Amino acid sequence: MSSTVRLREIGSTYGGLTGKSKADFGRGDARFVTFLEVINSTRLSGRALERVEVKKGERQNSVKCGDVLFNGSSETPQEVALSAVVDFDSNIVTFLNSFCFGFRLRPDAAVDPTYLAYFFRSSAGRSLVSSLAQGATRYNIAKTKFLDVELALPSFERQREIVEWLNDADDMVATLERLIAKKQAIKQGMMQQLLTGRTRLPGFTEAWSEIRLGNHVSYVKTVALSRAQLDTKSPLKYLHYGDIHTRSSILLDAAIEEMPRANVSLAARAGQLRRGDLVFADASEDFAGVGKSIEIEDTPDTGVVPGLHTIAARFDKSVLADGFKAYLQFIPSFRDQLLRLAAGTKVLATTRSYISSITLTLPAVAEQNAIAETLHDSEREIEALRARLLKAQDMKTGMMQQLLAGRCHLPLELPHEH
Repeated sequence: MSSTVRLREIGSTYGGLTGKSKADFGRGDARFVTFLEVINSTRLSGRALERVEVKKGERQNSVKCGDVLFNGSSETPQEVALSAVVDFDSNIVTFLNSFCFGFRLRPDAAVDPTYLAYFFRSSAGRSLVSSLAQGATRYNIAKTKFLDVELALPSFERQREIVEWLNDADDMVATLERLIAKKQAIKQGMMQQLLTGRTRLPGFTEAWSEIRLGNHVSYVKTVALSRAQLDTKSPLKYLHYGDIHTRSSILLDAAIEEMPRANVSLAARAGQLRRGDLVFADASEDFAGVGKSIEIEDTPDTGVVPGLHTIAARFDKSVLADGFKAYLQFIPSFRDQLLRLAAGTKVLATTRSYISSITLTLPAVAEQNAIAETLHDSEREIEALRARLLKAQDMKTGMMQQLLAGRCHLPLELPHEH
């Protein structure tokens, strides 16, 4: 059985911190919930609170466990009044940032606050509050209009059931996120050890050799095409520097469909990429992007050409193994040498001559292959976990839309960890 209520009938709002200067933050004994925490979280655990100084006698509103917090403004109406429930009891007085407001249920209200937090992040809840947002470049919601929002609430028992299912879905997502972060940290540690020779894989004892990259590389001719010169009907793929900077993978199957297409006649003057070619982005706006590269894992029969702001390097396979070349960008001495050459420019450049000048101490090809396979195994495990995470997130979103709109009344089964 559901009942229709206005928010003002079941609770009241309060504002965030007022009268604070920049000097008050980052110090003091009190804590406050940040704007980003409200935006990014449905349940607030209290682990990301920041410090603020609130003097004795100041009239400020503290938050309590069970309060539902909302952002009062956003750049789009669709993101106004995103909700987060205070899911912790703190022995430290905690306040709310000045860009958000709180909603506190009355003691006699038959409403689960976590249900409200989930509801106002669902499509049903978003449609109720986004229409109330007002503004031009930035949108705001008035607390008086917010309190006039009318919603249909299921029974308290049903609310608790829905919260339990959604909490389980949230926990599944959080578990996968933590596992991915852990696996990424392990992979990072493996790279630091294996790519520097501090740790050797079983069976490899041969001394590493110093090589100058310029003695073992040739460069594939690139072509710079504008967006207007691309051709969506062309069978020829086009590797743009943006594809290198934005991809999380360091290996590229160039047969993937979403790659841009190059006009065949305009791209005729460029060389075509092969398996094992290493393609660098030739510029970066920050140090993290210097030396960013992607190794071609496979190419389509129709061909792929290196495009705007790329450097396509073809290394001697008897010196650098396929699959291992992608990890050059993570070898500290490789990056150090490139950074020394790139320093001092507004846009940090990577050039053919810079790459050719680099000297590295590397293992024999057999050991390179073993290192690459070990690291690829780790990456494949992380990619599999990311796929599971996306599935869990989609399942949670679907559950929210169904349960909170009252379209589903049966218990839902979540995928279990194995």
